Amino acid sequence: MKKFLNDFNPKIVLIVVIAFLFGWQFGHRDVLVSWQNFKPTVNVTGKEPPKNLNVNFKLFWDTWDLLSKKYIDKAALDPQRMFYGAISGMVSSLGDPYTVFLPPEAQKSTQEDLGGAFEGVGIELGFNKDKRLSVIAPLSGTPADKAGIKPGDMIVKINDKDTSGISLPDAVKLIRGSKGTTVKLSILRENDGVEPKDYTLIRQTIVVKSVEVSYKNAKSKKVAVIKLSRFGERTNDEWSAAVSDVLSQNTQAVILDMRNNPGGFLESAVFIASEFLDGGNVVLQENNEGLKTPFQVNRKGKLLTIPLEILINKGSASASEIVAGAIQDRGRGQLIGEKSFGKGTIQEAQDLDMGTGIHITVAKWLTPNARWVNELGGLTPDIEVKMDPSDSVKDPQLDKALELL
Repeated sequence: MKKFLNDFNPKIVLIVVIAFLFGWQFGHRDVLVSWQNFKPTVNVTGKEPPKNLNVNFKLFWDTWDLLSKKYIDKAALDPQRMFYGAISGMVSSLGDPYTVFLPPEAQKSTQEDLGGAFEGVGIELGFNKDKRLSVIAPLSGTPADKAGIKPGDMIVKINDKDTSGISLPDAVKLIRGSKGTTVKLSILRENDGVEPKDYTLIRQTIVVKSVEVSYKNAKSKKVAVIKLSRFGERTNDEWSAAVSDVLSQNTQAVILDMRNNPGGFLESAVFIASEFLDGGNVVLQENNEGLKTPFQVNRKGKLLTIPLEILINKGSASASEIVAGAIQDRGRGQLIGEKSFGKGTIQEAQDLDMGTGIHITVAKWLTPNARWVNELGGLTPDIEVKMDPSDSVKDPQLDKALELL
């Protein structure tokens, strides 16, 4: 099982909430289900229901009966979709936008995303404090990035479909699509008026390399700028290769750029932080009983003493906040830029039957000093530097880090 700090949901119609439990109710056997007024033939293979479960399924089947007899579009009554909708409704009833059931198509998209290649426009999605669909970060060089979409932008419509109450998998499904096709996003930006602006984007194949290195000169020092854009399946290997290159270049300082990094795997966050920290805690995991479990430095880092600065902004979320928070709490380096996104929960990903999956929020994560970024509204940088939205060429945040080094 992988633990996520990212990723993926709200409300599906209540009429299908109980279908998932139907399999439990009928145990390890095939049965023929009959009901007054509606007599479907359903082969049910399930498992024993949880102990003390007391649910009357009559309401569910009565509602199914009414839909079957009265709904105008009979072709829309797809039992498989209704079954998945039932599970989704049960999961979304928890009110946590990051606990989500993934039907086969959404599960496939999620795995492709973390694998580093998919077809779409290059947007990492999440929810703001009002649970509205928002851009965590556009991925560098993608159609969304080139169009000027920014972290924190609210997506109010996708192809003229209102996003109020939409789940993350449904939003991903609407935005992604075949290379060369278009998708229209209606974007509402804070402090940019009350009318949304429409962006029509052409989907492309998005291949995301999670680690890239460039080199700058700060007076007499050679500085490595390591751009870390996500914490995916290939990140650890790409990171190790990047560090080897940094060491071979006789580098005298490092800038770790985690701006617009939406997060990913918890294990990868610990791996990256361990490069810079000499022992001790990286992050604390707090369960639903308040028990805190430390995740400690798990290897001997190669960049333990090199001067270090960290770049963050409001697109830095989750796993990137874990690394930044650990560096800040341990006094290993300064955070420069803008306040981070503020996502302090951990999701556990499990594969389920029939090509489906689920992400379940299982814990909070806290910085080594027990700070929870949800309460803080994100990590506050040691040195705040804002970008100039009217100048896409200058990078005052990077310039400030170079000046300090």
